[in-house]
Amino acid sequence: MAIFSVYVVNKAGGLIYQLDNYAPRAEGEKTFSYPLDLLLKLHDERVLVAFGQRDGIRGIKFVVLADPRQGGIDSLLRKIYEIYSDFALKNPFYSLEMPIRCELFDQNLKLALEVAEKAGTFGPGS
Repeated sequence: MAIFSVYVVNKAGGLIYQLDNYAPRAEGEKTFSYPLDLLLKLHDERVLVAFGQRDGIRGIKFVVLADPRQGGIDSLLRKIYEIYSDFALKNPFYSLEMPIRCELFDQNLKLALEVAEKAGTFGPGS
């Protein structure tokens, strides 16, 4: 299961944070020669889009793109809100509606995504 991306959108609809979490793993170094042998395949991959908006911060939206089989997306959205309020809003150098540039926010968000991917859900105590 995978969580592909996390976005934070402000009241005006501007993107203030983006994290691309999923990167396909390369099996090895590939070399190409001319002419290229290309084979196009049709893939039916669906993506679950989950939106979250908390009452404490009006207008801020959290968007998670994930595999449809990924469980615990609602809990993950609550955790992202908690990380946002702890590490972005409490940062004295952060202004509301501006892009989020905080290393602690990045680190804790990546950690929360790792936990969500491994466990599938967040418990009430996480």
